Amino acid sequence: MAGAVDKKSPIGFWASSTEKHSIIEDMQGIVAGSMLAALGVVMLSSAELLIGGTAGLGFLLRYSVDISFGTAFFLLNLPFYWLAYKRLGAVFTVKTFAAVALTSVLTGILPKLIVIEDIQPIVAALFGGLLIGCGMLILFRHRASLGGFGILALYLQDRFGWRAGFVQLGLDCVVLILSFFVADPLVIACSVLAAVTLNLTLAINHRTDRYIVR
Repeated sequence: MAGAVDKKSPIGFWASSTEKHSIIEDMQGIVAGSMLAALGVVMLSSAELLIGGTAGLGFLLRYSVDISFGTAFFLLNLPFYWLAYKRLGAVFTVKTFAAVALTSVLTGILPKLIVIEDIQPIVAALFGGLLIGCGMLILFRHRASLGGFGILALYLQDRFGWRAGFVQLGLDCVVLILSFFVADPLVIACSVLAAVTLNLTLAINHRTDRYIVR
């Protein structure tokens, strides 16, 4: 039909459609999502705030023992790849591994390039939580995640229809409860605010019935 829009590009790895992302689109999505998440982590870290999930466990290890956040975050995600491979497939697992590795590397590099000397904890919680949430949202829409609880939340959403953001919020609360052993009340309160901001961003914006591209 004259004037119709071509729904799919014929050029190899550029090919995309209304049902499937192209390889280039997936690569861009993974890089962009990882960059936003890493920047959010840097903001939270600058205010010495915590977050939920394996990122939160990484922060707890960073504050408790002599290990970098990036290393802790990467190692903590390793056991979750089995669930990702078994339940969500090899492609999802590879994308998630790439996102976790890139985020881990960036969280080690960015503090040397972006120095935040003074930031209010509430501002760090709101903007840091939003940045990580937006980064995860991009990754989710390209069938990837930041590993850990994100894998479990996506699996439960696909299997039972439970909203990924709300599932992850519940799991994050468990991690934040553990933070009572290493942080003062103000840090904990702002960390909860960051977790709520992050997960509300996911719960409101990520729904498989609205966004079906793979």
